[in-house]
This record gives sequence, C-alpha cells and structure tokens, in this order.
Amino acid sequence: MEAEAVAKDWWLYHGTGEGAARRARLEAGSPPPWRDFTGTPDPDYTPPGCAGPAWDRTRRRGEGYVPDDPEKDVVNTALHLRRPLLITGKPGVGKSTLAYSIAADLDLGPVLHWPITSRTVLRDGLYLYDAIGRLQEAGLEQLRTPGAAGAAPAAAVPPDGPAEPAAPPTAPSIARYLRLGPLGTALLPQDRPRVLLVDEIDKSDIDLPGDLLTVFEDGGFDIPELARLAKEDPTVAIGTDDDPDAAVRITQGRVQCRYFPVVVLTSNGERDFPPAFLRRCVRLHLEPPGPDKLARIVQQRLKVDVEGSEEYQELVQSFLERAEDGDLATDQLLNAIQLRLAGAWSDAGDRERFLGTVMQHLTGPSA
Repeated sequence: MEAEAVAKDWWLYHGTGEGAARRARLEAGSPPPWRDFTGTPDPDYTPPGCAGPAWDRTRRRGEGYVPDDPEKDVVNTALHLRRPLLITGKPGVGKSTLAYSIAADLDLGPVLHWPITSRTVLRDGLYLYDAIGRLQEAGLEQLRTPGAAGAAPAAAVPPDGPAEPAAPPTAPSIARYLRLGPLGTALLPQDRPRVLLVDEIDKSDIDLPGDLLTVFEDGGFDIPELARLAKEDPTVAIGTDDDPDAAVRITQGRVQCRYFPVVVLTSNGERDFPPAFLRRCVRLHLEPPGPDKLARIVQQRLKVDVEGSEEYQELVQSFLERAEDGDLATDQLLNAIQLRLAGAWSDAGDRERFLGTVMQHLTGPSA
C-alpha cells in the first residue's frame, strides 16, 4: 500500500477531515483581484451549518473519498483561484463524491446539488418562479373580494350619499412564488463558500456552458421579476434551495456573491466544451483507481484490511481483471466485499456467479 502522503503547506483541502483551521485560512485568504466580489450578506440569514440530516449525508459520503496528491493539488488550485472545478472521468470513479469530500473536509455545510439533463436551462439553477400559481391566487383573491365581479346595483347607494368605491384586491406577494435554485443559493453573499455540485454537465443543452460563463464571471445574477418591482418594493425575502421558508432578503432584484462558491462540475466525457468555458475552469481528470488506491478505499469505507486477507485481495484482483473488458464502478467492489462480510455467496462453487452478479459491466459487449 502507498505510504502516507505529506501535506503541503499551501493546501487547504487535505481530504482527511478536521479542517477547522484550514477553513479559517480559506475564509481569510485574499482572492485574485479579478475574483473579488462585493455582495453584502443578509444579517438575518443563516445558511445551513454542520449539523442536521443534510450535513450528515454530506459528511458520510465525503469522508469515504480517498484523494491522491495530484487530485489535492488541482482541488486546491481551484480553491485558491476561486474558479469552477471541472472533473472528467468514467462513471463510478468518484467525480461527484469529490464535491462531498471538499465540503466535509473543510466543514462547508451541505452540498448543493444541481443535476443536469438535456432539458436543463440556466434559470433552473438560478431561481424558480411559479407564475401560474401567482395568477391563480390573484384570481381567487378577486373572487373573495366583495364587488370584485362587477359594480354594485343602484339601490345599494345609501341615503346619505354614494359609498366609497371598494379598494381593489391586493395582489398576492411575489415572494411566496419565488425560490432560489441550487446555483442561486450558492451565490448568496456569505463569508464562507458553499459547495455546489453541477452533476453531469455534459448531458446539458449545447447553450448551457456558455450561459454559465457570465454568471461565473460576474459572481451574481438578476431576478427580473424582482427587478421590475424594485421601485415599489426594493427588498423582498424569498426561499432558498435548502429551505423554501428561509426568507433571505434580495435587494433590487440582484443576487451578488461575496465569496465565490466552490463549484464542482462533473462530466462523463459525452461531449466537448467550448474553449471559453474550459478557460474559466480548473480541470481534473480522474483515472480508475489501481490496486493500492482500491485497498485504501475499502479500508476507508468498510474498515477492511485488504492486505491482511487473501480472499479480499482476490476480489480486488478479480475486479481489476473484469474492468479490462468493460467499465466497472468502484462501488461494485465495495458491494462485493460488503456481501462477503455478511456471509453471502460463501460456497466456493458460486464464485463466478457471484462476480457476475455484483460486477456487471457498465460498458462493453457484456453490459
């Protein structure tokens, strides 16, 4: 097994947890002049911290990741430059898990997750606006307001003079129909960055990477529905991706970050990206893990010493051999070892059937 790596002084992310001091360095560090943003935090808004079910899910997933030194170098480059991190590699090599590892290692709170499909557009990540719901509520309010359906009959005029006209029904506040998406929530002005996972961006429409460029460069965006109301209502409190009832105040319809979030974009390599997009990202390619790293992953995840067990060494070797004929994901090896720990498939004659069940190829002729 590989010797324990020695941490470098400039690293913020180590992948080992207990990163309170390194997080303080992250928060206090000076950004590049071109990545210095000026958003003002809402003093009454408290983002999710390192407690609760969402944080537990992030921590459990992130603590199982085993980064190599080259991976740490690239992640820390993105942290210092405050640039998005674009991670490429085959399915199952841990691209998404690395985002959780960064959050868990530096105590940055629950990961914000934005899964991408071919129908995803930029606004889906920035904010959600239920315009139909607001129109329906306005219609119901008119029905509930006396006299809203038409004028009062002449006989209804009191003897001492005409009545005051009924006040027009008040339109429902736009705030309850707006909610920030995962990208919009990550861009809220805070002194501590949030981690945003933009998962499988290579599945997006061809325009999405280009649309993201302006947001990544500006560190913010406008909500037109609020900007149009800015004169009458300059500050509106709306929900976030974490909590629809969080009520963070947005002024003049503008969301502007103070600290650029830790943006992790993953790609399975199904498409190429425009040079302008690649230029603004720090890129990391993850190769499938070799035997030493697999042994460390098993130790980290399942507390199993592969080197001390001939049976588990054989399972790792079988995994590597089968991976030569088609892609396999690391969690398939973990599933196999977990089953053996539970005593499943204990008959030696069932070995090949066992391997074929838990290590089915993701690509290749037998997939």
